[in-house]
Order: sequence, then structure tokens, then C-alpha cells
Amino acid sequence: MTGPILTVEGLKAYYQICQFGQHLEVRAVDDISLQIERGEVYGIAGESSSGKTSLIKVLAAATRPPLRVVGGSARYDFGGKGIDPTTASEAEIRAIRWRHLSYIMQGSMSVLNPVRRIERTFRDFAQRPLGLSGAAYRDRIEEHLDHLRLPKSVLRAYPHELSGGMRQRVTIGLATVCRPDFMIADEPTTALDVVVQKDVLSLLRTVQQDMGASIIFVTHDMSVHANMADRIGIIYAGRLVEEGPTRTLFTRSRHPYTAHLVASLPVIGDTRPRPALEGRPPSLANPPRGCRFHPRCPLAIERCAREVPPLEAVGQRHRSACWRAEDVRPLLIPGETGQTAMVQA
Repeated sequence: MTGPILTVEGLKAYYQICQFGQHLEVRAVDDISLQIERGEVYGIAGESSSGKTSLIKVLAAATRPPLRVVGGSARYDFGGKGIDPTTASEAEIRAIRWRHLSYIMQGSMSVLNPVRRIERTFRDFAQRPLGLSGAAYRDRIEEHLDHLRLPKSVLRAYPHELSGGMRQRVTIGLATVCRPDFMIADEPTTALDVVVQKDVLSLLRTVQQDMGASIIFVTHDMSVHANMADRIGIIYAGRLVEEGPTRTLFTRSRHPYTAHLVASLPVIGDTRPRPALEGRPPSLANPPRGCRFHPRCPLAIERCAREVPPLEAVGQRHRSACWRAEDVRPLLIPGETGQTAMVQA
């Protein structure tokens, strides 16, 4: 199979609320376009409330009012089984869910029912998509658990009887047991300590490579993206502001917001204060005109407040939405590479 597995064009998804005669529209996803290749890990980064989770809810066909898709499209290509999650029927979504498209939700307890044994949860998730029963089904589940380095005994356990790391392994197991073509991982390492986090990330990467699946990996932690993602898309205030290969974004950022995210990372042996970004993200119910980052941007000029910068190519597979993309320069810290900050041209 050739061509991207997911193509998103001009996607808009707003929270639309009407109360006491007042209509409120929160532009959580506002005109996002991107492509994800087969076998690729695509990271999505940005501050809290930037629209990351709203975007993946649309891509996972998990939108519920008041979130509504108001424009654009998103199309998966599962080898002749093309489908747009924004317009597909419930029957069409059921046909691809878990078998072709799976979702690792934020926090294991968002998935695991506390009053059901893990065995019952696996049955609910996997038995129908796998089309197996009896000994064949049991063997498939136990083989998968062994691949995830989980003992068979977890099937008889309740979620509260497992550690946080084991619960997260179980959620990864639920999302991968049907060997899907595409996985969406929403903050899969939240609330895990760094040792367990490393183990979970290593497991997820190993499983992804073994299946040849594509992943959208969402986290605000840029250090996790550095170890997991092949490419990264940076979202700010509902819009994609920069996209490129991971190494490129860490060493040659071409958007001031990306540069601040990278420059804020701690570096072993360097005790200098990290640069702080003043202000806060704008309200998506009433975003500023022009570039939405301009009220906080040290490089902002008058044009930034008037015109929306297009997301344009600034290098190989590298796009930036900034009128002053060429004025963002790398600032290398002694002994390290990949730290960036802004300087005036």
C-alpha cells in the first residue's frame, strides 16, 4: 500500500453551546491540515487547552455534543477501506474500531471498569473484532499478554489489584490485541513515574514496530516526543503552527512558540534559568485576530496582528505558520544540541 494512511484537510471542530439565549462557540480545532504516513509515529504537542484532545476525539470518531465538526475532512485509507470519521455512520465506525483504528485513552482507569476483571474487559474489547472463541480466543489473548511481558494471572485481577504501570500495559494490550493499522495515544504515560514511563514508551514503540502500525502520540512533554516521534505537529490555540521531523524541530525551529517549548527543557549540568513565556493562551471563544500567538510573541510585528500566517514549507517536510520564520535561530547550549530560542534578526 502506498500513500498516507490519514489525510486531514481544513478540519474545524467547535464546541457550540446555547444557554439563556446566548450562543457560545469555542474554536478548539480551527482549520488543521496534515498527513500521516504508514508506519509513522506522529507527535502532537502544545499547552493544555490548545485543542490536542479535541482533535484526536474527531480523528477517533468520538465526538459528542457540544463538540461538533463544522468544516473540513479527515480520511483514513485502510487498504481499500477508506473512511471519513467525521461523516461515517455508527455501523461504519464499528466495522473499523479496534480492528483498524484503536484509541489509548488518557489514564488507565478511564478504560478499565473497576468492578470487572481484566479478562471480561478483554472480551468486551476484542472477541467480536477478532472473530475468535473458545480455546483459539484464549490462546490469542495469552500470547498477546506474553508479548507485552504481562503474566496470564492479570486476566483474573481487578484493576485496583494492579500497579499503575501494569494497568497502562493492559490498556496498551487492549488497543493492540487486534493489531490495528492506526493507533491514537492520548497522554499514555500521564501520572507514571519516569522509570515506569520509560518502560511503557519502550513497549509501545516495540509493539508499533512489530505491527507496522501508525500512531498519533499526544503529550505536552517534549522530551517524550524526542524519544518517540518521527515527526511532530505543534498546536497553539486550535491551530497547527509548525510541523516537521523531530530532529529538525529540536534543532531548527521556525516558529517562536516551538522554540520556547524546546528551550524550556532542562539540560543536565546546565543551571541557567529556562526562558519563560509570558502571558497565557487566548480564549478560543474569542481568539485574537491574525496570528493567535502574537500577543505573547517577542518577534511580533504589526502584520502579525492583522493577518493569519499560512502554514508554508520552510524546509524538507518542514512547515511553519509564522511571518518571521527566518528570524527564529537555534541557540546551542554548551555540550548539548537541540536547545533553541528566539533572537532578533
